[in-house]
Amino acid sequence: MKEVEVTSLEYPGLEVYSTLTEAQLRNRLEPAKGIFIAESPKVIKVALDAGLEPVSLLCESRHIDGDAHDILERCPADMPVYTGSRELLAQLTGYTLTRGVLCAMRRPVPPKPEEICRDARRVAVLHGVCDTTNVGAIFRSAAALGIDAVLMTTDSCDPLNRRAVRVSMGSVFLVPWTWLDAADGTATGTIHKLKEMGFTTAAMALRKDDISIDDQKLKQTQRLALILGTEGDGLPDAIIDAADLVVKIPMHNGVDSLNVGNAAAIAFWELTSK
Repeated sequence: MKEVEVTSLEYPGLEVYSTLTEAQLRNRLEPAKGIFIAESPKVIKVALDAGLEPVSLLCESRHIDGDAHDILERCPADMPVYTGSRELLAQLTGYTLTRGVLCAMRRPVPPKPEEICRDARRVAVLHGVCDTTNVGAIFRSAAALGIDAVLMTTDSCDPLNRRAVRVSMGSVFLVPWTWLDAADGTATGTIHKLKEMGFTTAAMALRKDDISIDDQKLKQTQRLALILGTEGDGLPDAIIDAADLVVKIPMHNGVDSLNVGNAAAIAFWELTSK
């Protein structure tokens, strides 16, 4: 273990935990060099179990022989481990660390949609879902309820955003996911891409011709792509018009919609239950 006691916020190597933005960590120009941050021992262990590569660790000094001990045993001996007081690290990151441990990890190269969907029967498609909390919650539900893969349009929030990873409790490492955008850049092109891969497409929206999420037609569909829209406006009309089916969750008391994270959990359970 290469322990480095932090006495200054300007110490070289700490910028990944403090001054770099999420976009800079992601490194759009050179994705192979991208980094993401995993927070808390439990989440870091899930990432390591998934085969992700740690680059450095930041923790309170007292956690070297505590919460970080098992993690460090699985990391390269020459990996930098930055330590410091709780107060200093909170000043560095801008918030109090969850159980005092952060890990910078190498961002994996996203697979092609065809790779992760080859044997998939139930996939979730997030179209413009940009709230980090919602994305993390959707991944947690997808992992827990048996969704085979998650596809994201590039205007959605990055699943490896620090908060999305934390909210998901590491579930972003348990469900295969990648980015999905049509070559022509249109909404209907995205639908066409899903159909090319053999999926029946189901848009979650309200329309006169919609069907209930518990409709047997959905359960009997061999390969289904459930498309969820952005938090405010939902799905674009072009997506809804091009989808094979329009699906709703029946509601009461005049309520016409749920938070997308809640709606996803209900839909996932219904579509994967026997």
